[in-house]
Amino acid sequence: MKTLVASILACASLLTFNAAEAKPIEIKFSHVVAENTPKGQMALKFKELAEAALPGQVEVKVYPNSQLYTDETVLQAMQLGDIEMAAPALSKFQAYTDQLQLFDLPFLFKDIDAVDRFQRGPQGQALLKSMESKMLVGLGFLHNGMKQLSANDPIRVPADISGKKFRIMTSDVLQAQFEAVQAIPLKKPFAEVFTLLQTKAIDGQESPWSNTYASKFFEVQKYVTETNHGILDYMVVTSSEFWYGLPDDVRAKLTVAMNEAIAYGNKVAIEQDAADRQHILDSGKTEIITLTDAERQQWVDAMKPVWNMFIDEIGADLVNAALKANNP
Repeated sequence: MKTLVASILACASLLTFNAAEAKPIEIKFSHVVAENTPKGQMALKFKELAEAALPGQVEVKVYPNSQLYTDETVLQAMQLGDIEMAAPALSKFQAYTDQLQLFDLPFLFKDIDAVDRFQRGPQGQALLKSMESKMLVGLGFLHNGMKQLSANDPIRVPADISGKKFRIMTSDVLQAQFEAVQAIPLKKPFAEVFTLLQTKAIDGQESPWSNTYASKFFEVQKYVTETNHGILDYMVVTSSEFWYGLPDDVRAKLTVAMNEAIAYGNKVAIEQDAADRQHILDSGKTEIITLTDAERQQWVDAMKPVWNMFIDEIGADLVNAALKANNP
């Protein structure tokens, strides 16, 4: 009996020791922008909330500014198990699903509130699960803002952009968008954009105010035209193998932390959009061009035919749901 009791106590002691020595679950979160952007702030907030909810059980390591991967390579790295979380722009998922091309269609959403209504609705939420067959699980949508055009020449109407080279993300829709106005789209990593602008290897780029300010594009561009022609949003994504391999209680707490972090990031995005526009204006380095209604309509008329090129791939039902979100 004494031997049995001793064995039980020894096993219990060993289990306690192993639990105490267990390493925390490491979550590497890779993204490509600066820490003072909405995405950068969201990632840091997730780290704070996740580690507070699961002290000693989870360690979140955030890698901004393409320190580990670009948006072009991070999803493959995730599928291989080299990274646990990322938040690529929605354009970056084209190789995994055609449906997310919806968000690249020019002049589809009238403002960020319309985008939010669609993403919170049933069609938007279903998109988070649209890549599970490719081992990718969406955890939520994150806003950045409506896109503007920057260049070293004033741009008011589509004719002003003809023949100019513009950096775009890897997206067939964005390529078609710029080709529709006779511009030359070049697919380049975000990390290269400042140097490309500085050396005049490209003439301009499209970004929300926060990226244009945080990445200092305004310092090497004389003009920003306020077009609000598209949306730059992200999907926070993880691998299905990692996510569903977590203990249920850990996954539940991480879900709460992520939802709170995304809500925080979206609040930052809305506040920062206006603030960064003002920072650019106050810098005196860049002139902000505001379009008249007639000028903006020229852009709409020139770019809207792009919709018909991709509606079959995306799905007319999704496009119609997005349009309905413009008029709640």
